[in-house]
Amino acid sequence: MDTVVLLGPNLATISGISTHLNHLLSSRLAREYRLLHFQVGSEGRRESFVDRLLRYAVSPYQFWSFLRRNRPTIVHINTAMVPKAYWRDLAYVAVSKSVGSKVIYQVHGGSAPLEFFRARRLPTAFLKATLRMSDAIVLLSEIDRRDYLAFDPGLPLRVVPNAIEMVESSVRKTRRPEVPLRLVYIGRLVSAKGIFEVVEALALLRAEGIDANMVFAGSGEDEQRLRARVNELGLDDRVEFRGVVSGRDKDALWEASDVFVFPSHREGLPYALLESMAARTVPVVCPVGAIPEVMQDGREGLFVPPNDPVRLADAIRHLHENRAALDVLGEAGRSRVAARYTVNRLADAFEKIYQEI
Repeated sequence: MDTVVLLGPNLATISGISTHLNHLLSSRLAREYRLLHFQVGSEGRRESFVDRLLRYAVSPYQFWSFLRRNRPTIVHINTAMVPKAYWRDLAYVAVSKSVGSKVIYQVHGGSAPLEFFRARRLPTAFLKATLRMSDAIVLLSEIDRRDYLAFDPGLPLRVVPNAIEMVESSVRKTRRPEVPLRLVYIGRLVSAKGIFEVVEALALLRAEGIDANMVFAGSGEDEQRLRARVNELGLDDRVEFRGVVSGRDKDALWEASDVFVFPSHREGLPYALLESMAARTVPVVCPVGAIPEVMQDGREGLFVPPNDPVRLADAIRHLHENRAALDVLGEAGRSRVAARYTVNRLADAFEKIYQEI
């Protein structure tokens, strides 16, 4: 049985990459390959500045020892095209190649490669050389693939979208227009996710006499500022902050919600979008990143422009006035995810890549 080492953050943390790793480790791949996890990054660690510097210095040597003991056929690195992750994981690529392992370099978002070093000639040439060290580069979307092909047509690219475990979801029943819509946001509470546009849209709707109940589930650096803005707009009676949710609590929150409001300015392929669609919770999102590859405007959900609370309010108003559309969009979304974005499909895709390299 071949051994595959999966590099990524602590498996208990709540992040897209840790979710991806847990899906792989619990999939049928674990019966066909010896899957091992090697933790990198600061997520899930409690360490001082000195501890962090020591880890940076020691971790590549620990990884080399780990590889020498386990002799993996493949090292599957999960990273992002951001400076901190790129420079950190470059050392792990080099160590993997030094012991003769094949390397899969999976990129979970970040900058397009042409933008990474702002097109400076020598650093960009270095990036191209380091990317070519990998035996396969796995991307989340066709949009990403086009960006990487434009950067270097010779890169060994594969596209494997994110996936989720499908859970049972009850068929929704149309709610009466006089009942406020149940809106939900699940994710990091940072301004780039469009959270301030959400509360501005709620204020616009309330001024028209349209009420909706909003739940923010998550945490982040802008939470206190968001709470203050909710208070300024007089929305405390309609907005609830639930904190971080996971497992059955998150499933229950999806089931209890009508609309997923997620006007993020920039995304890869958010797990929350797939989860909302699987739960028949209709997404109202911006057509950024891989999102247009997952859903179509008016078919599984609604698109709104980034940074536009007026258009966001328009979309919510449309669903408020057309409750039957929630049933149609919700069913279409669940069918879309069940057909294309399951963990079984993820396992099939990576089994093929593991065999090919």
